[in-house]
Amino acid sequence: MNKETHTPKILFTDMDGTLLLSDSTVSPAMKETLNRLTEAGHKLVLTSGRPLDSILEVMEAADLFYPGTLIISNNGSLIYDCSARTPLMEKTVSFPIVADIMAMADEMGIHSQTYTDHEIVCRQEDKEVIHYRERIHMPLITASDILSVLPRPPYKVHCIHLTDKDRLEALKEKVERKYAGQITAQFSNDQYLEFYSHEAGKGNAILEVCRIFGIPEENSIAAGDAPNDISMLLAAGTGVAMANADPDVKEAADFITSLDNDHNGLIQAIEKFILC
Repeated sequence: MNKETHTPKILFTDMDGTLLLSDSTVSPAMKETLNRLTEAGHKLVLTSGRPLDSILEVMEAADLFYPGTLIISNNGSLIYDCSARTPLMEKTVSFPIVADIMAMADEMGIHSQTYTDHEIVCRQEDKEVIHYRERIHMPLITASDILSVLPRPPYKVHCIHLTDKDRLEALKEKVERKYAGQITAQFSNDQYLEFYSHEAGKGNAILEVCRIFGIPEENSIAAGDAPNDISMLLAAGTGVAMANADPDVKEAADFITSLDNDHNGLIQAIEKFILC
């Protein structure tokens, strides 16, 4: 099929556990496949819970800046145009809700943090944020009054407990009861629970990107491995779960790769649904 006559498709891919190897790098085989995808006129959109600066760091290291590249970051709270270096959509959490969620977390003995555009913000440098920064290489601001260092409402609140998912589940239920219809609570893994605007989420964001590019939703493919990916797998024309995905993610998918992220499972989906 030649480039002039084919129908452009769009791949929305999660990063950790999907596109990336476990060391947060892109394999040579994956890079070659993404090059072929974009050279054929298709679109690639990295779609992650990570903050924008962390995604840009990975893209720079792997040379993933293709023409017209957009990023969905912060679990769908920000759509960013890499060429124009400007946001195309932003959904934030109000200061009062940020303060309230962080207070609830404190009462339950759960670490909480939020973000400026370029820094992580939390009350103290504890073991949870040290663990987080092993992969997310952003500067840290510590402050007893979190709101005093935020220049504007943030995209999300991120709560971490390294050993007790049940405690995070209890916090999730508490926040969902109080802020139903305002806040979405979603796990990105068993240790990370994130709270963001009900208008955000990866599913809502990929529909907006399809509209921006003028690509029909049925020509979209979304791939992921964690619960925060489910909304985009359901919203896309084709939802792909990795072999290493959470069982609920596999249940939501149209296709499950036979290989995991460390063995380039995503390439199977790209070959089957895009470069076919």
